[in-house]
Amino acid sequence: MSDFDSELDASGLNCPLPILRAKKAISALDAGQTLRIIATDPGSVKDFEAFCKQTGNELKSSGEEDGKFVFLIQKGA
Repeated sequence: MSDFDSELDASGLNCPLPILRAKKAISALDAGQTLRIIATDPGSVKDFEAFCKQTGNELKSSGEEDGKFVFLIQKGA
């Protein structure tokens, strides 16, 4: 079993597109479900931190895999 419920590949997209796509993807999830996001924009690290603070979603993890940025965001209530 994976540690996420849905995945969004935002590779090649620059700000603000990864955030906009993530917002849409998260809205389709139920509270408590987790979205895995893959991005290549270095600015996405700070963007997703700010996004989670503003929206009440939880940034479960943020890291790099194979030169891409990977985030796990759990939808809040």
